[in-house]
Amino acid sequence: MGDTVRILIAKPGLDGHDRGAKYIARALRDAGYEVIYTGIRQTPESIVQIAIQEDVQFVGLSLLSGAHNELFPRVVELLRNEGADDVVVFGGGIIPERDIPRLTSAGVRAVFQPGTQIDAVIEFIEQCRLEQ
Repeated sequence: MGDTVRILIAKPGLDGHDRGAKYIARALRDAGYEVIYTGIRQTPESIVQIAIQEDVQFVGLSLLSGAHNELFPRVVELLRNEGADDVVVFGGGIIPERDIPRLTSAGVRAVFQPGTQIDAVIEFIEQCRLEQ
């Protein structure tokens, strides 16, 4: 895979369910990526601070609580405000199909719904790397 890719997996908001995020973190680590997992109940501000401190290329956000329309775009906005708009943000969790266009127009590069195979996430990451 070339240079080490650093990926932050984060759980914004009050959502306490982290099984999916832990699965993604482990699967990406097993695929050879360097993964930092924040744990649950992170603020967008803390996620962005960690992303910058850890010098990640990707931030994966996982949410089941329904606050994705507020929290995902806020992470993108804060990254831009910090001059880290080259960090690719992607999301996953229980996200209705109707909300995906709003999220992508706000700068979330991809949204992965339940049942997505890890190969699709890896393909997305590798495609983004080719574009950089």
